[in-house]
Amino acid sequence: MSRQIADRPPSSVEGRPQLPAAKAVRRSFSGPLGSLFVIVVTVLWTIPTLGLLATSLRPKKDVADSGWWTVFAHPDLGLSNYHTVLFEGGFGVSGGLMPYLVNSLAISVPATLFPLVLAAMAAYALAWVRFRGSDTLFFVIFALQVVPLQMALIPLLQLFSGGAHLGGLTIVPQVDLNGTYLPVWLAHTMFALPLAIFLLHNFISQLPKDLMEAAVVDGASHFKIFRSIVLPLCAPALASFAIFQFLWVWNDLLVALTFAGGTPDVAPMTVRLAQLSGSFGGRWELLTAGAFLSIIVPLVVFVALQRYFVRGLLAGSVKG
Repeated sequence: MSRQIADRPPSSVEGRPQLPAAKAVRRSFSGPLGSLFVIVVTVLWTIPTLGLLATSLRPKKDVADSGWWTVFAHPDLGLSNYHTVLFEGGFGVSGGLMPYLVNSLAISVPATLFPLVLAAMAAYALAWVRFRGSDTLFFVIFALQVVPLQMALIPLLQLFSGGAHLGGLTIVPQVDLNGTYLPVWLAHTMFALPLAIFLLHNFISQLPKDLMEAAVVDGASHFKIFRSIVLPLCAPALASFAIFQFLWVWNDLLVALTFAGGTPDVAPMTVRLAQLSGSFGGRWELLTAGAFLSIIVPLVVFVALQRYFVRGLLAGSVKG
């Protein structure tokens, strides 16, 4: 009897097949307890956002006297805080948030599209256009991810303001970019390209080789293959990176302060929110209204592209 138990295949226990580890974990999270756990975590994760919204809708006196949860017992809500933040300003800062909101859109959209387009073309070239030193070039681009952003800010600022000179030789001429979006676009594009090329290369390099060879046999050029075959197939990876890049640029303060300054002409909304907080962090009703406005646009972008998000995250991770 003991010999029969010892000879039993390890894949079955008491006549029932043993599930692989990945499927067992997936089944456990798909059960009632797993669903309950996900619901509880989602509710707990949403509570701070609910508190932010409730505080932004309450009058100044109520915010100072009681917590946001009392809104359920005494629902005195209104949109006056949003009107003040958008069009009037507050706490010693003149002007509303609306120009800065437009600046954030004017910065975030191009700073997302530029690295996306350049990285997609570079990833295709490194994956399917073989040339001498392509692997070395890809490794160098991958290694650039370890360069800290803070370490490159001052050299980039000096490059944009005074150009680059080697002795008496001018390598990059001086260009006056003050008061424009261009230095912010360039900075965000430079910092995003290494990661974008790496992620898109992993996806594009795993496209079927037979498909590429059939297109070449039919006489398609590299541009035709890239436009008609690669771009539609790598839409999940493109959308996934677009979400990350848009959120990064939209929430950025350091790069915007360094290259755009704090003027209403080019400064994004994060700069205005930092000014609105004041020296002592007062006027919570205005701060919460401005903070809630700052999360609406990223939330819309994420919801619009969320169906590509998971597929894009898993792009290039497994084969088959």
